[in-house]
Amino acid sequence: MAETTVFSACPHDCPDTCAMLTTVEDGKVTNVRGNPDHPFTQGGLCVKVNDYQNRVHSEDRVLYPLRRTGAKGAGEFERISWDDALGEISSRWNAIIDEDGPATILPYSYLGTEGILNGLNVGDAFFNKLGAAVSERTFCDSGAITAFFMTCGPTAAVDPESFVHSRYIVLWAINTISTNLHHWPFIAEAQRRGAKVVVIDPVATRTAKQADWHIPIKPGTDAALALGMINVIIAEDLVDHDYVEKYTVGYDELKERAASFTPDAVAEITGIEADDIRTLAREFATTQPSVIRMGVAIERNASGGNAVRAMSCIPALVGSWRHCGGGILHMPIWAFPVNWDGLSRGDWIREGTPVVNQWRLGAALAGELEHKVNSLFVYNSNPVVVVPEQDKVLQGLAREDLFTVVSEHFITDTARYADIVLPATTQLEQFDVMFSWGHLYLTLNEPAIAPLGESVPNTEMFRRLARAMGFNDPYWDRTDEEMAQDALDWSNPVLQGIDLDGLRQTGYARLKVGSPEEFVPHREGNFPTPSGKVEFKSSMAEGVGNMVLPLFRQGHAGDQSGEVLDPLPNFIPQNESASTNPELAARYPLNMLSPKPHAFLNSSFANMPTQLHHAGEQMVMINPGDAGARGIGDGDTVRVYNDRGTFEALARLSEDASPGVVVAPLGYWAERSPNGRTVNAINPPAFADYGNAPTFSDTLVEISAA
Repeated sequence: MAETTVFSACPHDCPDTCAMLTTVEDGKVTNVRGNPDHPFTQGGLCVKVNDYQNRVHSEDRVLYPLRRTGAKGAGEFERISWDDALGEISSRWNAIIDEDGPATILPYSYLGTEGILNGLNVGDAFFNKLGAAVSERTFCDSGAITAFFMTCGPTAAVDPESFVHSRYIVLWAINTISTNLHHWPFIAEAQRRGAKVVVIDPVATRTAKQADWHIPIKPGTDAALALGMINVIIAEDLVDHDYVEKYTVGYDELKERAASFTPDAVAEITGIEADDIRTLAREFATTQPSVIRMGVAIERNASGGNAVRAMSCIPALVGSWRHCGGGILHMPIWAFPVNWDGLSRGDWIREGTPVVNQWRLGAALAGELEHKVNSLFVYNSNPVVVVPEQDKVLQGLAREDLFTVVSEHFITDTARYADIVLPATTQLEQFDVMFSWGHLYLTLNEPAIAPLGESVPNTEMFRRLARAMGFNDPYWDRTDEEMAQDALDWSNPVLQGIDLDGLRQTGYARLKVGSPEEFVPHREGNFPTPSGKVEFKSSMAEGVGNMVLPLFRQGHAGDQSGEVLDPLPNFIPQNESASTNPELAARYPLNMLSPKPHAFLNSSFANMPTQLHHAGEQMVMINPGDAGARGIGDGDTVRVYNDRGTFEALARLSEDASPGVVVAPLGYWAERSPNGRTVNAINPPAFADYGNAPTFSDTLVEISAA
């Protein structure tokens, strides 16, 4: 059979959404590579996916439905047919519905694949029709999105490609080279042209080492730094008064709020020298175009939403929005006209349906919440690894009265506890259309090979489940291509001239928003906020409360008003710190961060040989001074622990970690860890200030020799 090349798209929860070329020979994928014609991918793939064919054809793939034969957690299964699997699922669910109601069935999913069809919202309509509990997904960016909307509105804001024209670039809480790799060439080009690149991060990351200036900040104090910059900009009259007068609201109130955040006061909070705070503010204000690229990690502490609010005020204060390559970049996803409500069918949610936040899965399975959970259906996620209170999650999954179904590529830590495992296709075996939260291109993914074994895409899985449960709505009669037609507003001007036939010819298309040089949407205001301006004082604070968007919540469900938020940005000390809990800090004096690893995407690829080779064993990075005080040497096996739990890791001594800060990357599988536990055994279940965001970075620990 002749060799063929197929247009594909990386499926993962990453801002790059790479356009790929997949080579197939005799029905087998032999190679994947970045599409060299794609302006953002530029022919390269990261270490996570540059051997994706090995994931597709792995001997460990789940290719047939499985039924548990051993104890929960043992990972012992037998092959069964799809008819048997669907029959058992429908029978068990109908019994649960008859006894306790459908809301005791809890769906659990996130972005194991990011496709519009097979990704975040693919199962929402089914579970809403079923009457299951609403699964609130706020792992990533819910708090930051809330804060950004309150300040600037749902805007794409800045074209990532326009960073080549920036003269002052602040990479704030983002390790671009590891987690947004394809944006780095645009930043590096700006740097070659004379731009200054500043990284604000507690850790000297790969990206920080390539920057002109690394500012090591104490974890969780970013809001204070941003307010300190605002203080200097206003006090030294570095304000673009014309822009502020025409295109912002709440300047006087912001000035008053920032007055107490003097450089000296902020230095005490952040650990950054007062003169460095002044320099950062002055340079950002006077070196135009200046731009901030914020990372997902910014929200992961008690003050995360406030940090985003304060950061989002700065470009308007100094007029950065006037320029190509100026402003603040968060998520260009808002440029894509996706029909989120149509995908989720929130109109099918029954009044009074309980909402269970995924971050509290351990508590839900342990019976600590008001809502009872009799059945768990997991897809596009591996909660044993990504959820805090890992011990509670594992104990809950081991319940004999919990009926668990998992759709997966592999027998993950979560799938080991399943009663039924369903085989899922990989990206190269399914059709999908990809938006991006890191650039402005729509990308097509064509199936390169037929599904292996009896694996099916998520779209087909939910069609089969709908039939098994007796649903006859036309929603489940549509093909994948018909779903794609319904999932996007193809009449929107940004999709003018773009259709599926055209995408088949090129694999991708840039949204019709003008070139990177022309995309300056807020040169004259026009922000999608209630006032049409940047809202230093938010008009949404009272009406929106602790908002969780329908995108994260299976459609509209329950009361989303929540508490009334402070209309101005502020700084809230971390939940776990010497200032807020000195007794806890005395026992656990180290602040642990658990960032995304370089070679994994959350827990995806943490079972693959190539990626494990790059990542090495689970490690914890510790400053040599902190290690010496504890008698810990480089390479020693250590215990990292607090009141919530313990995990073991190899100590890596490095000045890259600031004193008092330790770093243990998230994603390693519990099954492969020395004591069967990973970093989320000790991370907290507490929410941040906005959007029920997680607080991964608000964790005190101690370390000792194992």
